[in-house]
Amino acid sequence: MMAASLLLRRDKKATAAHLKADLNRADNSSGVRQLQELLDTVLNPETPAADTEALDWCKCLIAGGEGFEEFCKTVRSYDNATLCGLVWTANFVAYRCRTCGISPCMSLCAECFNNGDHTGHDFNMFRSQAGGACDCGDSNVMRESGFCRRHRLRTGENLPSIPRDLLLMSEMVLPHFILCIIQYLRDGYVEPDTSTERDLQKVLQQLEPQISFLEELTKMGGAMRTVLTKILTNQQTFKELSMGQEENLYAKKNYDKYLSALQNSGLVSVEEKAQAAAATADVTVGAEGGAGAMVLLGTTAPESPDESSKEEDQDAGQSVGQRKRVKLSSSTKDQCIIETLKHKCFLEELLFWTIKYEFPQKMVTFLLNMLPDQDYKITFTKTFVQHYAFIMKTLMKSHESDTMSNRIVHISVQLFSNEELARHVTEECHLLDIMVTVLLYMMESCLIKSELQDEENSRHVVVNCSEALLKNNTYWPLVSDFINILSHQSVAKKFLEDHSLLMLWMSFVSFFQGMNLNKRELTEHVEFESQTYYAAFAAELEACAQPMWGLLTHCKVKETQEYSKTVVRYCLETLQIWFDSIGFIDEPAPNQVTFHLPLHRYYAMFLSKAVKCQGLDLDSLLPDQEILMKIMVHPLQIQASLSEIHSNMWVRNGLQIKGQAMTYVQSHFCNSMIDPDIYLLQVCASRLDPDYFISSVFERFKVVDLLTMASQHQNAVLDSEQERPMLEGALTFLVILTSLRVHLGMTDDEILRGEMVSQLCMNDRTHSALLDLIPENPNPKSGIVPGSCSFEEMLSAVADFKAPVFEPGGSMQQGMYTPKAEVWEKEFDPIMVVLRTVYRRDVQSAMDRYSAFLKQSGMHTGNPWPPYKERTALHPCYKGLIRLLHCKTLHIVIFTLLYKIWMDHSNMSEHVLCMVLYLIELGLDNQVQDNKEDEEPCIEEHCHDSWFPGTNLLSNLHHVINFVRVRVPETAPEVKREAPPSTSTEASSYGQNLREAQVFSLVAERRRKFQEIINRSNTEATQVVRPKSSSTRWVPPGTPPQLVTEILEIRESMLSLLIKLHQKLSSKQNSLSETWLEDMDTSRHTHGDGITAIERILTKAAARSCQIKRSIQDICGKVCPPVPPKKNSPADKKTMDKEERRQRARERQQKLLAEFASRQKSFMETAMDVESPDTEAAMDLGGSEVMESEVLYDCVICGQSGPSTEDRPTGLVVLLQASSVLGHRCQSKEAKKLPTSDEEHIYAADTCGVAHDVRLTLMQSFFKDSSCLQSVSIGWDGGVYVQTCGHTLHIDCHKSYMESLRNDQVLQGFSVDKGEFTCPLCRQFANSVLPCRPGRGTEAGAWHTPTNKKTFVLVKEVQDLQEKLGPFTTESNLSKEMELVIKDIKNTTQKKYMDYGKNPGSPDNDFLFMYSVARTNLELELVHRGGNLCSGGASASAKRSCLNQLFHVLAMHMRLYSIDSAYNPWTKLTQVLQAREADGFEDERPEVPMLFRDIPSLLIIFVLTMPQPLRKEHFTCVVKMLYNLQFTQALAALSTKFSPEERQAWSTSGALKKNVANAETSFEALLSHIIGELSEDKSVYKVKTEETSMLSSSVWSPQSIEFSLQQFCLPFLRLSCLLQHHLYGDNLTGCPEEEEFVSLAVCLELLPSAPQPSKIVHSAWCLNWAVSAFGLVTQWCTEVTGLTQMQAEQSLTLLVQEPQWTAPRLLQLPDNYNIIFQYYHRKACTACKKVPKDPALCLVCGAFVCLKGVCCKQQGICECVLHSQHCGAATGIFLLINASVIIIIRGHRFCLWGSVYLDAHGEEDRDLRRGKPLFLCEERYRVLEQQWGSHTFDHINKRWGPHYNGL
Repeated sequence: MMAASLLLRRDKKATAAHLKADLNRADNSSGVRQLQELLDTVLNPETPAADTEALDWCKCLIAGGEGFEEFCKTVRSYDNATLCGLVWTANFVAYRCRTCGISPCMSLCAECFNNGDHTGHDFNMFRSQAGGACDCGDSNVMRESGFCRRHRLRTGENLPSIPRDLLLMSEMVLPHFILCIIQYLRDGYVEPDTSTERDLQKVLQQLEPQISFLEELTKMGGAMRTVLTKILTNQQTFKELSMGQEENLYAKKNYDKYLSALQNSGLVSVEEKAQAAAATADVTVGAEGGAGAMVLLGTTAPESPDESSKEEDQDAGQSVGQRKRVKLSSSTKDQCIIETLKHKCFLEELLFWTIKYEFPQKMVTFLLNMLPDQDYKITFTKTFVQHYAFIMKTLMKSHESDTMSNRIVHISVQLFSNEELARHVTEECHLLDIMVTVLLYMMESCLIKSELQDEENSRHVVVNCSEALLKNNTYWPLVSDFINILSHQSVAKKFLEDHSLLMLWMSFVSFFQGMNLNKRELTEHVEFESQTYYAAFAAELEACAQPMWGLLTHCKVKETQEYSKTVVRYCLETLQIWFDSIGFIDEPAPNQVTFHLPLHRYYAMFLSKAVKCQGLDLDSLLPDQEILMKIMVHPLQIQASLSEIHSNMWVRNGLQIKGQAMTYVQSHFCNSMIDPDIYLLQVCASRLDPDYFISSVFERFKVVDLLTMASQHQNAVLDSEQERPMLEGALTFLVILTSLRVHLGMTDDEILRGEMVSQLCMNDRTHSALLDLIPENPNPKSGIVPGSCSFEEMLSAVADFKAPVFEPGGSMQQGMYTPKAEVWEKEFDPIMVVLRTVYRRDVQSAMDRYSAFLKQSGMHTGNPWPPYKERTALHPCYKGLIRLLHCKTLHIVIFTLLYKIWMDHSNMSEHVLCMVLYLIELGLDNQVQDNKEDEEPCIEEHCHDSWFPGTNLLSNLHHVINFVRVRVPETAPEVKREAPPSTSTEASSYGQNLREAQVFSLVAERRRKFQEIINRSNTEATQVVRPKSSSTRWVPPGTPPQLVTEILEIRESMLSLLIKLHQKLSSKQNSLSETWLEDMDTSRHTHGDGITAIERILTKAAARSCQIKRSIQDICGKVCPPVPPKKNSPADKKTMDKEERRQRARERQQKLLAEFASRQKSFMETAMDVESPDTEAAMDLGGSEVMESEVLYDCVICGQSGPSTEDRPTGLVVLLQASSVLGHRCQSKEAKKLPTSDEEHIYAADTCGVAHDVRLTLMQSFFKDSSCLQSVSIGWDGGVYVQTCGHTLHIDCHKSYMESLRNDQVLQGFSVDKGEFTCPLCRQFANSVLPCRPGRGTEAGAWHTPTNKKTFVLVKEVQDLQEKLGPFTTESNLSKEMELVIKDIKNTTQKKYMDYGKNPGSPDNDFLFMYSVARTNLELELVHRGGNLCSGGASASAKRSCLNQLFHVLAMHMRLYSIDSAYNPWTKLTQVLQAREADGFEDERPEVPMLFRDIPSLLIIFVLTMPQPLRKEHFTCVVKMLYNLQFTQALAALSTKFSPEERQAWSTSGALKKNVANAETSFEALLSHIIGELSEDKSVYKVKTEETSMLSSSVWSPQSIEFSLQQFCLPFLRLSCLLQHHLYGDNLTGCPEEEEFVSLAVCLELLPSAPQPSKIVHSAWCLNWAVSAFGLVTQWCTEVTGLTQMQAEQSLTLLVQEPQWTAPRLLQLPDNYNIIFQYYHRKACTACKKVPKDPALCLVCGAFVCLKGVCCKQQGICECVLHSQHCGAATGIFLLINASVIIIIRGHRFCLWGSVYLDAHGEEDRDLRRGKPLFLCEERYRVLEQQWGSHTFDHINKRWGPHYNGL
């Protein structure tokens, strides 16, 4: 040990290098010894695992003196792997391509997928559930064409061989390192019952660095993996190291721990073995231990013969707790399933501990990372199989079975998807035996006694669905592995050839036969509704049906006949055993049903396959009649129960029973449940006696008593309201049974087409819904079977695509498929629809759509009946099914029902008639080909044979029945009350009738038939038939009236009844004339109602038989009305009255509807078109009247109409919201692009909001604050926008309304405490009320009349008005409300958007905020109008505009501040002032020069501070004066863009014009003047740099100057015009864009009148100077040039304003969603530097944020909400990267908006569940943008909820 301690002290790197050199020598024994000693010391398992020293040593030693990083690089360069093998864990995003995959489990990592070529393939992206690995490069799992570039080239094959010394150290060091890990694991393990989960977790946490190191090694590539494989699989090394040296006590203890952990790793634990050995070969171990011990004959009695597997259990009836014993035949050769495990190498022990520790993620990843190494793969797979039973035992004990299941499958799917490998382990390790045994053993742990049929004596056991094993799907990983290996043909064939295995499997399936039994509650409702049915259906589907479908895929060709025969034989044997063990004889127990008959379904599906694909003869696979009768009972019981459940007979069992009935037919289950059941019944029906079958059906459906000619009857088992639905159910079932051809001869393509049509007929469907609704078998949707039609082709053949549309309500439609017209016409099959509907309403929906189609295409206008559809031809094997339609029992039933419907008996319905006619028509279309003599002579005892001569429907149709004997209650109308016949003739005829009268009893019939069959096959028939004891009949309270026998005179045939029904339906006496058959046009028969159906049947019958044709003509000839039996005259009168009553009711209804419509119309008019109250009143009234008329408002709460007064003000319902939409405008026409790579960025500097902020800051640094705050507007970001729905209410009414909302505890989508509510009339969202000013409407009359005062007079008046302080309003309700609204407005936005002044809260600040609110609203209205006023007219937004009221509220508030007259801008606008003396205020800053001021702001300030109402002439005067300034600013700004030469030229040419008469309105003169003025002193022109002159290389012509000037002035003109429109109600006239300037100038009276079209208008003509133009201009310019403090550059910046902003736009998104997803879903957040769990993108500015992330929370507010406040003043639009949907945050609420990315079928893919490629839907994105710009999110999106700052 000395040497080791010496080495330890030295530098690690040096030591490593030294040792490596030693080991490389020829004689390396000393080196080896030194290394061994060093490792023993370093890797001492007694030091705590958390100590990283050991790990560092290992890294250094392995690298042999180099740095570890360099070593990794070197090793990687020798990587010879041709597979990718990248391993991922849950939630990783991977791809699956069905076109390239051989195995359905194939998956690719994103890198390999994107580097391969999958264009046009059927691929999708998915989030891994359990984890997986990339299969790129593995040709066993996927086609080579799909490999990525890297793995296609097989770069690994021609690498240089690896130098021996590179990995020498690794080979020496790693065995000790791995042993060390194993020793830690042994040491840390404690049995779960003694330890807690946490202890195991702790051990694992400490080992984290070590296992990560192993993982790192695997990532070094093929070379290192080869070394690891050698070490892990070398048995010698394991032997040497595993036990530990003798003298080492620790190692010994450690090894003992390991051995004890191994103790119970086998299937049979040690104690059980001892018992088994003691017992004899055939002993049964009782279930004392609860484990239901499996005595495996393989272990205890090898000599037991093979047949032992078929022995019956003689002693299974001993005790209730007895578990049914399952015997494995001695063919289970592999002892390792049963024995305790023995380990031979590190890999085996590592896997063992991985299992013991319940599959820690890191270990799993390490084991999987090694898989690209072929040798490892094979060894590991064998090891995994060897541990399979142990895995199952651990899984059953685990608390975290879900996580563990995922990890198991993560491993097994990698191993078993590979057919080569699966076949190899099947042959070498008996994989199939192991799997089946393990599954059996697992299910044995939860068996209970079956209560089906004979509760006391039943010997059958079933799984208990309420056990955790089933409830939590714990069996899932094992079953999924089993299904996976059965998908390989070679493995499946082995399974099908191994009879003992098949027998075992059948016994496994029989555990599920009859599980989850339902017993009908007859007295009270169940207390507790069990939900076990979920578990039961899942278990049957996963554990029975899916393996069955797996096996069936390999039984498709003739060569595989034997397999089907074997399976069918074992199914029948097992069924026979099952019938015996539940004690079944002939009648099912009443009132119980199980939906689970997997044995029946295995039998049915293998039969179907054998006949359809393998050409076997059906009869060779069927048992004798007796067993067929038994087999038929339970599936038929299910069909009857379905009908009972829908007839509400099971309602006391709760909702869950309905759930079962629905699941049974639901698309994922139907092909494994109801379809095989119906097929099996069809097979039975085709082979059993039809009379027996039909009578069984009616008896099962409990409607036998109803099938009597009498008008009254007693039903012992049904209430009267259940009779009709049950009868409808029975008939519908018969129709389905005789017309469904899914397994009886349809090709797979026809089935797919039928399924698709029936789903589309119920409703339009999206592509994904359709994929989901169409059963997977027999048409797998992925991987096209050669020769069959693909899903897409079929879809385009039957359906039209409806592109996704947008509805005005804002609800977004997906792309839908809708049936083509010819599909409705020819292929709509109501029977298939009934079979496939989960909800009954879907049938109605299909019929409604069908009738709508008929109406639209003009084929039929009334209420159509379900159309009759021709059927595919039957496969010859099933021809017997047709005999059902040609049997006397059915004909008697049909005759009886036709008669009852004609006589209006109770409980008959249109549906019953429809189904009866359907059956007749099916019979006519499907004739029996019988060449035997017509009919054997009648035997007397055949009691019903006297009804009809034969069995053929055609001949029976016209057979007349004269008398019928019925049993009726005494009270019935048929009972004759007359005296006995007096005359002899009557008496004799009466006797005659008695002999002829027909009797019909279904039950007796069925008993007799059954008896015959039993006699034929069984001599002891006597004991079988149990007389039906009367005690089973339930006798209703109050004994019923006695039954008496009566004889009815009928004298009708089915034909005559049909014709009479035709008359009844068409309510015409002789609806069919004698010759109608000749005139018949057959083409119109296919669609129509009952009348059409009867005509169609009669035509068909007449065409098939001349006799019928004659009968029809005879019957039609006797056109006399039908004579009903005497007692029935009141019924006739009743029908007459009924018709009349109906007519009257209809008229009443029409009248009511009309009234409703008119009311609705008037409501709509008031609700939608409330003109903004100002435009309403003063429409066409003359001046004088208007003065008096006040505006009247309607209150939508109390409904009263009246003016708004000081005491009781009325207000407009408004929504106030902060908005930054204006601030996000840019100057470029193009929207900004969303960055999708690291090179792209978004800069916010060029937005409107930023530009205005910069401007204000610049001003504030040079000028007086109060002056700055009047020279700009704020509110570009966070401005307050006010909108209304146009409804008004009294403010006091509103207050009480709010109170009631507050007390209403219903969850609303808004917060009443924040003042939010919905408009009581139109339900639009609102949060405040804007008071309306009392008094007249729009300023009209005298205020409008134009005066011809001179300009200077008006200027003076305006000045006086400004100086006159507004009268202070007295304190009144109105003024109080106005103050409150101002408060609301201030609370709407955040503080930072209001305080721009140096001293926050100052009046100046307030003043700025107030007039900016007006500005924001005007600007936004402009945006909504498209940025200009060309459209004219009141736009939609104007109709709902509340600007007038808003102005009055703001004006009232702003008049509290007066403008100091010394600083009044008005004087500077209109007077040339003398230069003021500098009076000592040297230090005071100057005011903002007029040329720097924002003109629209000045306009709003003037209008709001002058006394209201303002006369229009004064308004016009203000606009004119301001226009002068605006024009001057335009000239000044323009002049700075000239080059010095041009400036010189213009200056000279303009100077000449100064002396002309109109110099003041010529731009040349003014321009030259300005150039002159601005060149003085500190000239702004000095700044000119070369680059600007470069830009202005174009020459300025007068035209281009004129155009620039107009563009510069337009924004001001637009705002003035809008303001005028709102204040005075002037109309805006529309005009083309190029004439906008002129049109606005005329409107504002800047131009006297509209000029001639041809004439060019100059913007300078609009100037109106109050004083000398040149004087004023000089004054304005000197303000600029006289600034001493300021640099010329800064002056220039302020002078050149950019008034033109384009409309606000959201970011431009890429067309393909994958581009966004790939870039952002792995991107790290800029704030917290982590990859967010839910990343989101702001679509306004492109910010990348963590949704719901705790990492970026500030003061309890998550990042999305924070960003929405910062970026959009509490409105945020975010795209959630992982879900492709957009959420909107508005204040404290949020909503899911939907997605703007749709797949190729126009569907959203929320949460990317389907993972199909998504493309941008431009229309949707436009709508989103439009809702953002128009602030209508709150109104259009309905589902809002609070986000509690958590987004």
